[in-house]
Amino acid sequence: MQLLRVILTPLVAAAVLAAGAPLVQAQNRGDDTLLEMQQAFRKGDRKKLELLLPAARGHALEPWAAYWELKARLNEATSQEVQAFMQRYAGSYQEDRLRNDWLLLLGQRREWGQFADLHPHYRMSDDREVRCYALLIDQIKGTAPASAADDVRSNWYALRDADDGCTHAAGELYSYKKLSALDIWRKARLGAEANRSRVVRAAVEIVAPEALTQLKEVLDSPSKYLLARNMAGSRVRQELVLLALIKLASGDPDSAAHQLDSKWSEYLSAEERNWAWGVIGKSAAQKLSGSAHGYFSNVTRNSHLNDDLLGWKVRAALRAGQWKAVRNVVDAMGAEARQDSTWVYWKARAMLAAKPSEADRAEARQLLEGIAGTRGFYEQLALEELGQRITVPPAPAPLTAEEKAAARANPGLNRGLYAILQGLRSEGVREWNYTTNLHTPGGMADRELLAAADFACQREVWDRCINTSERTKTVTDMAQRFPMPFRAAVVERAQGIGLDPAYVYGLIRQESRFIMDARSHVGASGLMQVMPATARWTARKIGLTGFTADQITDRDTNITIGTAYLKLALDDFAGSMPMAAAAYNAGPGRPRSWRNGPVLDAAIWAENVPFAETRDYVKKVLANTTNYAAMLTGQPQSLKARLGTIGPRDAAAPEVNTDLP
Repeated sequence: MQLLRVILTPLVAAAVLAAGAPLVQAQNRGDDTLLEMQQAFRKGDRKKLELLLPAARGHALEPWAAYWELKARLNEATSQEVQAFMQRYAGSYQEDRLRNDWLLLLGQRREWGQFADLHPHYRMSDDREVRCYALLIDQIKGTAPASAADDVRSNWYALRDADDGCTHAAGELYSYKKLSALDIWRKARLGAEANRSRVVRAAVEIVAPEALTQLKEVLDSPSKYLLARNMAGSRVRQELVLLALIKLASGDPDSAAHQLDSKWSEYLSAEERNWAWGVIGKSAAQKLSGSAHGYFSNVTRNSHLNDDLLGWKVRAALRAGQWKAVRNVVDAMGAEARQDSTWVYWKARAMLAAKPSEADRAEARQLLEGIAGTRGFYEQLALEELGQRITVPPAPAPLTAEEKAAARANPGLNRGLYAILQGLRSEGVREWNYTTNLHTPGGMADRELLAAADFACQREVWDRCINTSERTKTVTDMAQRFPMPFRAAVVERAQGIGLDPAYVYGLIRQESRFIMDARSHVGASGLMQVMPATARWTARKIGLTGFTADQITDRDTNITIGTAYLKLALDDFAGSMPMAAAAYNAGPGRPRSWRNGPVLDAAIWAENVPFAETRDYVKKVLANTTNYAAMLTGQPQSLKARLGTIGPRDAAAPEVNTDLP
């Protein structure tokens, strides 16, 4: 409770300022009530929420209590109740959160008048469905911007699961001839590839409702559907065949390739064939098949593929050493993707791979200079391609007393921290992020972000400290972005077993952001996010007697077991930091199979990791490690030196830990 008392005074002020609530004798009197209400909300217990709400009045987190109670019965609430809530909690996250919820409900009810009146006050503006409803209303009113159809399409494509807002807007724009049949079929293809049957059906219902019966067969048994038919015959049939090929490719790209090459290619349009080969190539690339680049080579026009498929085409080309293809495919990506540091870096590398002209060298250097820095994996690699090492950037000017005071007095930041420290982490994080990123257009300015991050750092809420500081654009505070809590314990334990402390810190930062009571959705716990079974195995392996599962959240025990497991994984993979990090995230069995094939630059290997989560994890852990090493040693560092190359295991070398879980 000591940390809570430190922020109680500004919290009381924040509660009064944000909600007009009277001062109460003790802010933490209703803490238990808030925790009870959170559980009741998650269970949908409307009666309990109603009974508990009066006890939460006057509490610093009263806006959350009131939000839960009203949100639980929003379908039956009146517009007057909603307006009263938004007036009472004006300016707060909860006000705009409820506005978001109410806008979605109004859209589902097609109450366009109320929606149009309320939408201009919506501050977050980050809900794709709400955006689609708003664009549709503009279309109905005749005030839609020229980009309306493009905006609806991009928002719709970005939604992985079935929705009402963008699906309805797309259907209406299709009827207005603002979206084409191909636009709708492409959404169905994306749904089929993601195994989202509801998404596929919703799209097909817009463009070809008469095909829904056949669609069921396509989705249930694509191989049977393809074998039972001899020709496509119509545009709808062609698309159904393509959907079947996409479904088949997800599990068996070779069978899909055989079906396409031997039977269906002549019945599909060039665009449909290219999309099919793109999906087949992607599936093969995710299986690290040597056939992937060959399948992608059947694509006759890169512009027929979306950026996701093109990304996998680049990865397959990298794995095959086809640098010319890498350059050409990156050039075919959309403007936003081409600016991503991943593809900027690989295009530059491709330009330098063969016998570059002076013009190519100059352009490659310009590309690398545009992304080079300490921020992330490819930024660091770009820096090294330019002949530099990773060092600690200069610290920004110290925060003034006034800047710090402004952060401490901010109601949203206070409520966010208070909620987190009381155990309402999800709610606190959302309110904190809203306050820093969305409350005002464009979010807080850099100095405000530094002050907010400092506020979180001082309270040892390390995840908000890191994430907030990472948002700055013109200044970098490495002490905030890469804090080193528990330094003595981490460094002593790591060095004691022969681990680089920077590697341990790099992994902890990615695993838990230094949240000691962190628990993942799969049951991993503590600073180093150790699974119970892994903890028991490791404890036995290192002779830690008397270990019980409840000890895993103890800081020192978690560090002891987590570092021991990491060292065992590192030894198992002959000191390869990228492979050990992949093993820590995805289990050792997967990187053991992912290493088979050609010997690769470890950056290429990491970019080809099939799982998006693990691919991102490996790159971030290694970039973190390099930054921490620069901070711990005060010396310039090399990410490339930590990467090396990766290939099949030396058959002559003994396996170290065959039972590594």
